[in-house]
Amino acid sequence: MTTDLEHQLRNAPAAELDRGALAAALAKRAGKASLLDVAFAEIDSPIGELIVFVTPRGLLRVKYADEPIEGVLAEVATRVSPRILRAPSRTDEARRQLEGYFGLRRRTFSLPIDWSLVHGFAAGVLRQTARIPFGDVRSYGQVAAKAGSPRAARAAGNALGSNPIPIVVPCHRVLHADGGLGGYSGGLDRKRYLLALEGSLPVR
Repeated sequence: MTTDLEHQLRNAPAAELDRGALAAALAKRAGKASLLDVAFAEIDSPIGELIVFVTPRGLLRVKYADEPIEGVLAEVATRVSPRILRAPSRTDEARRQLEGYFGLRRRTFSLPIDWSLVHGFAAGVLRQTARIPFGDVRSYGQVAAKAGSPRAARAAGNALGSNPIPIVVPCHRVLHADGGLGGYSGGLDRKRYLLALEGSLPVR
């Protein structure tokens, strides 16, 4: 039996195809058939375009514009599922909450998190980082201690440097013990912007 989507594809001239509508229809049908495990979409932000990836379990990944998409797609396909489609309707809540955050209308995120891309000590570090309140900062050592390894500040820094869910899991709120910015996967300009937005940019 020919579906509406198949009929539209077969009979519409190529110039008249609404690619956005067809992509949305494909994503919708894939979701209904349980063939869509990971949905993604682009989101505009003051620090550049973000691409968010969500699964039925929650927010899986937030990608900055200058991070190669091919590597992220390969990682998600290998470690989570190859059934990935652009499906903006599945990412609407993440978009709304991120827009609220950047517009200073939201101080906390209530998005469920899918932690599938992190394991072991790194998972503990990121779970502790997710609890740092808006406007507060912690040191790498403090986060390591909360994760159960007080002497593992360097390892905590490595875990934060590979945080797959920046902004929502606020690794920008973790600094050196002396107040130095430390590192940030999105670049120090973005880290400064986020800290300034929250009113917690260190003096030095």
